[in-house]
Amino acid sequence: MGMTQQPGSGRPAGAHRLVLESREQCSVTGVLRVASFDDRTIVLETDCGALTLQGSDLQIQQLDLDAGTFAVQGVISGAAYSTGVTRGRSGRGRRAGGGIGRLFR
Repeated sequence: MGMTQQPGSGRPAGAHRLVLESREQCSVTGVLRVASFDDRTIVLETDCGALTLQGSDLQIQQLDLDAGTFAVQGVISGAAYSTGVTRGRSGRGRRAGGGIGRLFR
């Protein structure tokens, strides 16, 4: 049985994956766009909803939206999923909706 492709992209639908290594490196697949970022918070829109990564000294190492891949390095202290991202007055992404699940603290 073949995998279906996500509309408008060359990657399979549902290809989201989060890999955290020693809380210092994180790679994500299934990334649709980067909603906001700074050295403490990164908000990604993924195939599985909005993903917020929190930490310190966060630096984006790799971003390829055609392939849906993203990598960050720094001290990662948390990750949370939500169902959507809204824009605040500051222009930075903010969690919206329910279903927020903490992965670790």
